[in-house]
Amino acid sequence: MRAKGSKRIAGVGTSIFTEITALAVQHQAVNLGQGFPDFPAPDFVKEAAARHIRDDRNQYAPSAGLPRLRRALADDWRRIAPGGPDVDPETDITVGSGATELLHDAILATIDPGDEVIVFEPSYDAYGPDVAMAGGVLRPVPLLPPDWRFDLATLAAAFGPRTRALILNTPHNPTGKVFRRDELEAIAALCARHDVLIVSDEVYAEIVFDARHLPIASLPEMFERTITIGSMGKTFSVTGWKVGWAIAPAPLSAAVRAVHQFVTFTNSAPFQEALADVLPIAARDGSYDRLRDDYRRRRDLLARILDAAGLPTLPIGGAYFLLTDVGHLGTGGDVGFCRRLVTEVGVAAIPTSVFYADPASAPPLARFCFAKKDQTLQAAAERFARAPGLTAPSRSHQNS
Repeated sequence: MRAKGSKRIAGVGTSIFTEITALAVQHQAVNLGQGFPDFPAPDFVKEAAARHIRDDRNQYAPSAGLPRLRRALADDWRRIAPGGPDVDPETDITVGSGATELLHDAILATIDPGDEVIVFEPSYDAYGPDVAMAGGVLRPVPLLPPDWRFDLATLAAAFGPRTRALILNTPHNPTGKVFRRDELEAIAALCARHDVLIVSDEVYAEIVFDARHLPIASLPEMFERTITIGSMGKTFSVTGWKVGWAIAPAPLSAAVRAVHQFVTFTNSAPFQEALADVLPIAARDGSYDRLRDDYRRRRDLLARILDAAGLPTLPIGGAYFLLTDVGHLGTGGDVGFCRRLVTEVGVAAIPTSVFYADPASAPPLARFCFAKKDQTLQAAAERFARAPGLTAPSRSHQNS
């Protein structure tokens, strides 16, 4: 019987985001699971897109991205990576259908069957399937709570003769870790020593709190071995627009473009035009400071709500998620807790064990998204107040 999928996708199932979102809809739960804003995008962002649609810029953009957008991204790179190398918008930037597509392109473009790829765990759930579909082998290195440090000796031991790439994510989903300069320098030194590429997922670059985001490609001699992935979705609250980019030296960009042209070929022309308008405005009008201030306030509001519900949170440096330890609740681990949270309380969160190659090795944590309106967060508070039993320690724990 040939009506079946290929071997390369045999282990790829429905994502936890799809499952939890469907469960949330079924139970009319407040969805703090999937990481998307439920509030409007800034007016100047929406107006830019509407203007270009009205001006009939609605046909195919060049596969590598609109030239004026690539120039704007090259200019913005100087702001993001001061002191780093300049990028050539003609050869070093590829625009695609969001960061998820470009991550897939980057892995497929650089990984051969049998190559090993190092990834820090917990890790965003697309990385494993991307590596598997390229025929690669994932080599997880744990980040250790509560501060999500990594053990340098463990990381060094993960490198071997088949190591081809390391996937970095900073600010990190789901932990909110922002990798420090000394950590990036240690990673860079190991990658240089073993001639390993870096795919750096930096979609939360503008959402940082008591930390500074530093692109690893801006470190000495790292640009030549790094593919940096960015996106407008998180920064400008337009996750449905799907405009992302990959910045890399010309040989790596050529490899990414070779895959991209046969995955999506191109993406929305008016949204690309809009981003080209938006980037220089945001860089000079305080948009990024307002973004951070707004998310800091939302973070603190959700932290107070979760703390009042008996779910104290771990500290974060960036991104828009909070983690809370549910191991003391005796609810069948983080997956059981999150399913019961939807069905019994009416609030959706994501179990973080799904971000591990071996879920049994994961600490029992639940991830809550605070990229939500105040009304949404307050609605979650009301649900918690009406159903306090789930977040109270189990009787067996209390008696232990």
